[in-house]
Amino acid sequence: MSGVQQRRVEADEQGMRLDRWFQRNFPQLGFGRLQKLIRNGEVRVDKGRVKTSTRLEPGQMVRIPPIDDEDTYRAPRIVDEDAQFLRDLIIYEDDEIYVFNKPHGLAVQGGSGTTRHIDGMLRSLPNKLGEPPRLVHRLDRDTSGCLIVAKTRQAASHFGSVFRSRSARKIYWALVAGNPTPKQGEISCFLARQKTEDGEQMRVVANGTPGAQHSMSYYSTTDTASRRFAWVTLKPVTGRTHQLRVHMAQLGNPILDDPRYFNIENYERSDGLGEGLHLHARRLAFPLRSGKRLDISAPLPPHMRQSFEALGFDADRFDVQKNDPEDGA
Repeated sequence: MSGVQQRRVEADEQGMRLDRWFQRNFPQLGFGRLQKLIRNGEVRVDKGRVKTSTRLEPGQMVRIPPIDDEDTYRAPRIVDEDAQFLRDLIIYEDDEIYVFNKPHGLAVQGGSGTTRHIDGMLRSLPNKLGEPPRLVHRLDRDTSGCLIVAKTRQAASHFGSVFRSRSARKIYWALVAGNPTPKQGEISCFLARQKTEDGEQMRVVANGTPGAQHSMSYYSTTDTASRRFAWVTLKPVTGRTHQLRVHMAQLGNPILDDPRYFNIENYERSDGLGEGLHLHARRLAFPLRSGKRLDISAPLPPHMRQSFEALGFDADRFDVQKNDPEDGA
């Protein structure tokens, strides 16, 4: 590559860290070399100096300096095992998108110390132009369930707009400690990122706090197991980082096995429960470009299915498609 480039940040890249943006768009550029280019001010966003952790917004212009052969490493080869792994996760596919049932414990994107993630494996499913599919939205590493991936840049831009416009309905299932009071309602508060010893964490803050963003979710209690546990159906209205996890902790009913927002030391574990964050992106409903509306549900992951059985919850009897939290939550 020779000469300076100016590359516009796409709609589906909103909130992406600059280093991850380069990993997606220029995978041949090594991380060490990227850091040096940023330190020297050769990489800029809207003409301003940046850091590797700078988060991007759609429409911003990224300055890419000339990248010589010595700056690059050989792009990773297509891994057949990764392609088959992803194909086994598909619960819906058409000419524009995949919907995966993302497993619990698998990161969607890379980060510090994360080498295996969905975004990296997508290179093994190139489209007809040889381009990797693109993430439309994201789930936390320990959250399972419906994840949309677009097959082309145009599809990613379109469905990214659908999600930002809130035309998509997202329904989550969670098992929480205790019984929510009231049984259904709305949670609305401001959240901001704060650094901790374990990395960044979201905190409830006052309006006006630097970096504060409004967040809102609906919740509805679907079933209970005595007073110790509840199965809760959740509908996020906004899409902040860790939103549902923070909201349920704020309500006083943290999601089971949440390593960040649940004080595990004060939790008396019940026999027979599965281990892992009990939060599942159960259902997505959104318009396709054809005008039809897709409504897709993802089966529970093994650890949540185990807990449902141990607590006597019947997922088939109280399926979210029959009891939508928007109807009265």
